[in-house]
Amino acid sequence: MSLRLLLPEEGATELLASWPDEPRVFDRGTPSLDETVTAESIRGYLYTGCVPATEIAAVKAPNPSLSQNAYMTDGRTDRAKLARLYDRGYTIRLGNLQRVVPELARISEAIQTETGYSNYIHAFLTPPGEQGLRHHWDQQMAVIVQIAGTKRWQLWKPPVVAPMREFNESFRVWKDEYIPTWEAAGPDMEIDLKAGQSLLLPRGWVHNPHVVDPDEHSIHLTFAIRERTQLWLAEKLLAGAIAQEEFRRIVLPRQLGGEELVGQLDDVREALVKYVQGLDLTEVAPTVIKDALTELEYKT
Repeated sequence: MSLRLLLPEEGATELLASWPDEPRVFDRGTPSLDETVTAESIRGYLYTGCVPATEIAAVKAPNPSLSQNAYMTDGRTDRAKLARLYDRGYTIRLGNLQRVVPELARISEAIQTETGYSNYIHAFLTPPGEQGLRHHWDQQMAVIVQIAGTKRWQLWKPPVVAPMREFNESFRVWKDEYIPTWEAAGPDMEIDLKAGQSLLLPRGWVHNPHVVDPDEHSIHLTFAIRERTQLWLAEKLLAGAIAQEEFRRIVLPRQLGGEELVGQLDDVREALVKYVQGLDLTEVAPTVIKDALTELEYKT
């Protein structure tokens, strides 16, 4: 199992070969994902209350997500409350399904084996003619897999360069003029994503997804793929520094201010350069490969 469960052969090949920086739409054909993950099975996770409340969000634009108390009873997911919220027009996001659905856990693991990138899987169920999340951008490549209905994706080119982790997250650097400016200019791309299609959505692209048809329900899965970066490799190069006694020495309170701090920083920088230059990269590489295939969350 791999990306070829989410994309046709040409789509998976293009993603692995070039990692596109512009959106792409593909017709999936009939990969086995569509045989095992259906609209009925996803609705089942919603209406049986099997997904932990901490992994659920209920949102209806333009308002923020509701408190978890809106769909919990006695600390657990209340399926009846979720159903009522959906009937009132709320999009229900079922988060991190790779943690609770065995088939999706296997797919997530297979994608990481193929790419070296950790990932997570969210499901979004949106009522007819409604919208959940409004304009925002994400910090990783997403493969949007439309399972049922049609969702319109209005897309704008990235307003920031290469966002990652907490750096340049949309809510951290948000400007009030963003949405009026985007709407006045109109989207750079507009895609009506239909059931059976998948959308590659590179990190940083602003998206404003919503259901246009007043009679059609929409369900899609978002496979968010956390790309490894040069900073991640740098962190791996430094990970073993803790074994060196000099890096474990205490920095005294008086050394954390003024000119003495600058001197401390200079000493550490020189020590780091010396440490990295002395590494045997053939010994480091196997650990990096192992981490790429097993590390699920960012450690720093």
